[in-house]
Amino acid sequence: MGESNVTLIGSWPSPFMLRARIALHLKSIDYEYIEENLLEPKSDLLLKLNSLHKRVPVLVHEGKPIIESQAIVQYIDEVWPNAPSVLPSHPQQRADARIWVAYIDEKLVPALILAVIAETEDAKKAAIAKLEEAVVTMEGCLRELSKGKAFFSGDNIGYLDIAFGPFFLWIQVIGKLHGVKLLSNDKTPGLLRWAHKSFFPHPVVKDLLPDLEKLAEYSAKQRPLLIARFSTK
Repeated sequence: MGESNVTLIGSWPSPFMLRARIALHLKSIDYEYIEENLLEPKSDLLLKLNSLHKRVPVLVHEGKPIIESQAIVQYIDEVWPNAPSVLPSHPQQRADARIWVAYIDEKLVPALILAVIAETEDAKKAAIAKLEEAVVTMEGCLRELSKGKAFFSGDNIGYLDIAFGPFFLWIQVIGKLHGVKLLSNDKTPGLLRWAHKSFFPHPVVKDLLPDLEKLAEYSAKQRPLLIARFSTK
């Protein structure tokens, strides 16, 4: 690692890594970025810094590693309290944001993985149904929390936007992979408006987003690895 006292170890297709990167850029923090190729054996550096889970992202600050994207984003917000804030200032709104981010990681992300690794038609249909349910639930979340404003947290990008936004891309990839429309003006008009009018064009976000076609290509390469990994569980 270089001279910077902040280093992020990640992989370009990782939505979890993108959470951390958006938070760092939002706070205008200088950092060194180290790319980890998830299609190859994990590096000694990653295994050393995240011996618990052995996965990206890992934020290293003043020589100390912080793991797990939720913890990293909250750490960034607390250590660099300068505006703009990531988490809402009101305790109830902070709690709501954390509850919904937990929903994303515990319900939506597993549904995405199931949709990627599904091999039979029945498994694909079941996985897509679960993913559709999670996406529609997030539509309701946006409607409830944003109260018609640009972002989940109101007028400004916040914790829930940063947590969900990177997975919006993967929802699009899964839809393309299976030839289904998971996002539509009928079922998810708010999410489509939020993504294309607010989140994607945001000056911090727009230059960090991976190309959708490249993500789809990567998904095809990663799929056998995911099948092997999750079929043993």
